[in-house]
Amino acid sequence: MKHCCVVIPVFDHEHAIAAVTNGVLAHGLHCILVDDGSSAGCAATLDALALARPGQITLLRLPFNQGKGAAVLAGFRLAAGCGFTEALQIDADGQHRTADIPRFLALARAHPGAVIAGCPVFDDSVPKMRLYARYLTHVFVWINTLSFDIKDSMCGFRLYPLGPVLQLIAGQRIGSHMNFDTDILVRLYWQGVAVVNLPTPVTYPSDGVSHFRLWMDNVLITRMHAVLFFGMLMRLPGLLLRKWRAR
Repeated sequence: MKHCCVVIPVFDHEHAIAAVTNGVLAHGLHCILVDDGSSAGCAATLDALALARPGQITLLRLPFNQGKGAAVLAGFRLAAGCGFTEALQIDADGQHRTADIPRFLALARAHPGAVIAGCPVFDDSVPKMRLYARYLTHVFVWINTLSFDIKDSMCGFRLYPLGPVLQLIAGQRIGSHMNFDTDILVRLYWQGVAVVNLPTPVTYPSDGVSHFRLWMDNVLITRMHAVLFFGMLMRLPGLLLRKWRAR
């Protein structure tokens, strides 16, 4: 069995993806690029990257744009099918520091079966409204898990154990857009998967491209929090028992 690969969902990030991919490959990990219905220019960039590194890059092309979450999960399924047991997710826009990849791998070795979740350390480039909005999601996540175990549920830089992920998505529909990162992390936590938080610098973003849809994604995120809240109520006895055992 292989261990860890990297999955990068890509949608029109042709100006940043080469640097991100080169940063990943510098650590000796196989890279799966998931083209989520990108424009012709970005698609050509991805083709060139895959052609230049045939043994190091696998290009998965989705027929149309399906959303970040759908692209990540497509990459996870492909990674599992190739024999990988873990997948490190990183965004394509260059906001994450690929130099931190060894830290994720080291924590994964120390905590087998856990999600290693990036916890952003922002610089001055972060939009203030986005920063404040994150704290609202933090509060909902703490309520819906009855814990502070998840420090940040929105960071797109994290390492997953693929077995629990595939088990989860076989029976649950996970948010396919910008609601993905929070949705899957809370549900994995409910499933009993440990979450280990790793502080990591985040810069917004190197290519100036954001695909956050102000109204639609906020609606999806609000709906997700409501669904998770009622899911928490159904799991309340188990979550309280888990909390008691942890003490």
